[in-house]
Amino acid sequence: MSGIVLMSDRRVAAIPVRECGERLVDVRAHGMAADDRKGDATGAYAHVRQGVLTRLLHARSLLPTGVRLLFVEGFRPPDLQRRYFEEYSDELARAHPDWRATELREAASRFVSPPEIAPHSAGAAVDVTLTDRQGRELDMGTRVNASPEESGGACYTDAPGLGDRARTNRAVLGGALSAAGLVNYGTEWWHWSYGDRYWALRSGQPAALYGPVGLP
Repeated sequence: MSGIVLMSDRRVAAIPVRECGERLVDVRAHGMAADDRKGDATGAYAHVRQGVLTRLLHARSLLPTGVRLLFVEGFRPPDLQRRYFEEYSDELARAHPDWRATELREAASRFVSPPEIAPHSAGAAVDVTLTDRQGRELDMGTRVNASPEESGGACYTDAPGLGDRARTNRAVLGGALSAAGLVNYGTEWWHWSYGDRYWALRSGQPAALYGPVGLP
């Protein structure tokens, strides 16, 4: 984890938000392949800010022939983000009863962002993977949303010990998304964002473009 700035880092929370007012859009209405493993009754999961969608479509165009981008999750309502964070924090607390609150918060933020700065709740983050023409997911080393505990740390984007195929596929995914202007959260190979506080910190921007938002 050396060198990875975590979501719990004070530098992330210190980034101001200058909300640009861009709306949430449903990626499915714009030709983006999305599965329903994170589906919800309102379809919130399939929404992102317009600027994020524009960059995803561009990234998709940069992929090699026969490789496709699969959208897994975008917008996450703040109450759901809070529940995810609390549940994972409780799981870690049970496994590590000697950890202080600050240690639990930092460890939890490897996998679930603290609710107050969560990129998903700003419509700024996407969880994505790659498939072949038939829709079969490519070998990425772990499943999407594998925790550090489940994967033995293989969920980290640059984790050591990955097979050649998984490392190559991660490089293909990362190359396209980076070229389109998104930034990766280094503890989750599938998590990319644009316009949020984490993106601003990583890309040297003075402020985030997107703050917490709700579906219309």
